[in-house]
Amino acid sequence: MPPTFPATLLPADDAVRLRTLHQFQLINTTPELIFDNFSTWAAQLFGTPIALISLVDADFVWFKAIVGAEVPQLVREESMCAAAILVSERVVVSDYQPASCTLIKPDVAQAIGLNFYAGAQLHARNGARLGMLAIIDKQQRTFSEEQAAVLTRLADLVSGTIELRHQYLAASQPAEWDDAQQELAQALDDNAALTRYLASRSSHLDLADPATSQLIGRRLAEVAQVLARRLGVAA
Repeated sequence: MPPTFPATLLPADDAVRLRTLHQFQLINTTPELIFDNFSTWAAQLFGTPIALISLVDADFVWFKAIVGAEVPQLVREESMCAAAILVSERVVVSDYQPASCTLIKPDVAQAIGLNFYAGAQLHARNGARLGMLAIIDKQQRTFSEEQAAVLTRLADLVSGTIELRHQYLAASQPAEWDDAQQELAQALDDNAALTRYLASRSSHLDLADPATSQLIGRRLAEVAQVLARRLGVAA
């Protein structure tokens, strides 16, 4: 079932949401390998040509990481991510048409050949919606509940990494942030290698397969444990 979007692109609490977003000091910053790694793993897990981490600012949607395209930012009213943060649940558009989301101009989506979009929200601890972890395909496709659950868990890990980055840099601990990135990057590199191996055994990675689902779930949990330990919270 396609998502139901509200009547306006600007939620009533947008000023509060933007204040939270700006506290993380992520907007218009240089690429950081750990976020690139998350995007790469997302593209591999779901077999899509494009995966991205977006941050929805007042006028623009910035891409902290993107694989499969070279777009540093979009005008807010041209980005599906700007509409997707308005919906309470994850957003899946299996067969994109301009009528799929009338809140945004379809020019960019049509220019890149977007036919499929799935995204899970990135949240701050106060619940503010910062942006999206999204995957995009130029082919129409279905998206199973198993895949959606993995995308949501992966988005939660990205949200935790954003919190961890802020925690270290706000405390003037850049060396600790570098160390955390290395630990997380090693785990994600290992996970990407496993994903490539599993996908090589068939035409795609079947997350509905119990054994595959359990294995990927365990790897997601391991990354969550690293974040929890460094954030000082229970996994």
